[in-house]
Amino acid sequence: MNTSSYLRLLRSSVLAGICIGIAGFGFLAEKSIVGAVLFAFGLLTVVHYGLKLYTGTAGFIRKGELGNLLLILIGNILGCLAVALIARCSPMPLQATAQGVLEARLATGPLRGGVLAIGCGFIMTTAVTFGRQGKNLPLLFGVPLFIMCGFPHCIADAFYYLCVPLDFWARHWTGILAFYVAIVVGNFIGCNLYRTLLPSAE
Repeated sequence: MNTSSYLRLLRSSVLAGICIGIAGFGFLAEKSIVGAVLFAFGLLTVVHYGLKLYTGTAGFIRKGELGNLLLILIGNILGCLAVALIARCSPMPLQATAQGVLEARLATGPLRGGVLAIGCGFIMTTAVTFGRQGKNLPLLFGVPLFIMCGFPHCIADAFYYLCVPLDFWARHWTGILAFYVAIVVGNFIGCNLYRTLLPSAE
């Protein structure tokens, strides 16, 4: 890939992060099954516009494309950061709600969090596979499913983590980073279960 191709990939990734950030904003504003359903807006938008989302791409990458996946992850996080900065302007208690999410994550621990994240990756690859065929029901059901199951999604979580008060980060940054690395890996494993266990599904 040349420089312009990398820039296009980064722009698409940032926009995908913005979509997920806005969906996360809605979930923090209404942390219930309603908010979980509304979160599907993010993935529906990503699939419709063909944007690059880490969990929508990890199950489809080819050999030699891991560097691209890392760039996608970085772009997604930057997009989430942009929305998180907007969220800090909201009069709603979004920071407190995000802190509650993060406290629950940290209480789960990196090992269990990484295992749970496999479920999210599996659901995401399933939903995106159907979405690419114009079948959106798995997108609409899959997103609330992984949220209600408590399966961490590394991009949604990036938005939540970037929303929490800075003093909380200062106290717990090592635990946050350890947990985040674990769920990035867990999501990747889950995204690739079809290709690992059912190679004909590629």
